[in-house]
Amino acid sequence: MLEHLRDAGRSADYYDLIVTGDLGALGSRILKDLTWEKGVDIQKNHVDCGEIVYNVIEDEFQGGSGAGCSAVVFGSYILDKLKKRKLNRVLFVATGALLSTVSSGQGESIPCIAHAVAIENIQN
Repeated sequence: MLEHLRDAGRSADYYDLIVTGDLGALGSRILKDLTWEKGVDIQKNHVDCGEIVYNVIEDEFQGGSGAGCSAVVFGSYILDKLKKRKLNRVLFVATGALLSTVSSGQGESIPCIAHAVAIENIQN
């Protein structure tokens, strides 16, 4: 996300919405803190698909598939708002961990990947 903003020469407030896959309530708060430490404020325009799909209660360890949550929220909520032009610029960062029960069971780190996709309505 930060690399995309730097590469594109944009600030976070360029986007109406910055969306992540399934960080959950705790992960979303950590992301906001980490980006703030790097000088980027996403507090006002960040939402997490996992928070939208599941109840926002941290001690319930909500979460599921980042890919599943992203697809559900984009296909129902975000796409509709883009079509109605209630949103015009969305940065979609469908987060994902490349989990292996073997490597995590051995105490190894979990490699992760995220693709930032900028979606914009074209002005007519």
